[in-house]
Amino acid sequence: MRIISGCRRGHKLYEFEGKDVRPTTDRVKEAVFNLIQMYVPGARVLDMFAGSGALSFEALSRGARSAVLIDRDRRSVDIIKKNAEALRFGGLCTIVNGSCFDYLKRYSGEKFDIVFMDPPYNMGLIEPALEAAAESGALSENGIIVLESDSTDFRDEFSGLEIIKQRRYGRTYITVYSRAGEEK
Repeated sequence: MRIISGCRRGHKLYEFEGKDVRPTTDRVKEAVFNLIQMYVPGARVLDMFAGSGALSFEALSRGARSAVLIDRDRRSVDIIKKNAEALRFGGLCTIVNGSCFDYLKRYSGEKFDIVFMDPPYNMGLIEPALEAAAESGALSENGIIVLESDSTDFRDEFSGLEIIKQRRYGRTYITVYSRAGEEK
């Protein structure tokens, strides 16, 4: 895994191995950023299931203002910290070891322009994560939610969100949501 574009282009990312690890491929990451490139400059990013932090670090490399990276797994948090330090993004990141659901329940800060969601597959987290993000008030007025999933077998309406883009890349689906009624 590496940073594809921007000020840290070509930098390799630390990642951990394991059967339960499913990193976003460079191909899918590039496709995601082609879909959302107009939202990235100056954006505040929330990464709800951060893993290695690859999506947030790509956004920061492309001009996002800051990122909050959340993961429950201590190994992921350690990898995120190593990547933030290696990329010299430490001052732009807040790293949270905990549940994204707990974080959103108590969140009251500045709103996020981009929310990345790449929940573990086959664990029933897609709908609860979309509901939590939609109902938390953490999404800015013109913000987007970017969901990576292995299917589209879930509800497509969540508390004022609507799908504005959806693409398939091999076995991976990328779905982009905005607030219902927002012009894009």
